[in-house]
Amino acid sequence: MTEHYDLHCHSTASDGALSPSALVYRAHQQGVSVLALTDHDTTMGLSQARSCAADLGIHLINGIELSASWQNKCLHIIGLGIDPDYEPLATATAQLRTSRLERAVKIAEKLEKKRITGALAGVQKAAGDGMITRSHFANFLLSQFHVSTQQEAFDRYLGKGKSAYVSTTWAEMALAIQWITQSGGVAVLAHPLRYQLTASWMKRLLAAFKDAGGQGIEVITGRTNPDEIKLLANYASSFGLAGSVGSDFHNPVNPWLELGRLAPLPETVQPVWELFDKSVSLVGAN
Repeated sequence: MTEHYDLHCHSTASDGALSPSALVYRAHQQGVSVLALTDHDTTMGLSQARSCAADLGIHLINGIELSASWQNKCLHIIGLGIDPDYEPLATATAQLRTSRLERAVKIAEKLEKKRITGALAGVQKAAGDGMITRSHFANFLLSQFHVSTQQEAFDRYLGKGKSAYVSTTWAEMALAIQWITQSGGVAVLAHPLRYQLTASWMKRLLAAFKDAGGQGIEVITGRTNPDEIKLLANYASSFGLAGSVGSDFHNPVNPWLELGRLAPLPETVQPVWELFDKSVSLVGAN
């Protein structure tokens, strides 16, 4: 049987709309057979997801999406096949939880100055035990009719340079990659085109990423078009990086970003799952 991979998605442990178990069930409905749960800066959802995956016969990959800094730019690094109990990684995620809460307080204070009240309580209630992200603030602004779309919330308030934006110092990219690889995982650069880098900056990033121990790049996401896939496949080949595929699924209300609804990985690109240890890739299998 040909495996159907989706190696990038989010649950309520960070900014996704579905619980880890509901996410795994939906992936199963969509025909996904190998799933990585990659919540932002946390592994809290993995235990619940693993239990559900075992019941459904889905292969669950332990994952995370770490926020990292490189050249004063914020990047996202996916860790696939990590050990969530690896002490440096576990310590880092605990520190990231504190950093995200501190940022949330500052964002809420800035919104207060715009006469938008109740934001902190609102996002804390929505996030529950999960990581607080800017998406929680966007949803709050949307629910209170301050904006008409989530994107407008970023364009008017939460995006870089906007009135409620709060700069955050994340771990250096090389350190984030180290946490992933030393825990037994594979480090993958998430959605590379979202950073809107010039070609020369992208090449500098990929060279630095590779030098730091990064092994993969997302070639297929829920948003990539054929020209972008070709470009990313060329980058993968040029820098000796394996290609990953992931929807970046957050919410079922976005039908254009569905679990498992992904273009095939170009044959010129080595699949990232070929880098997984066999025992890792079969986690959660019956």
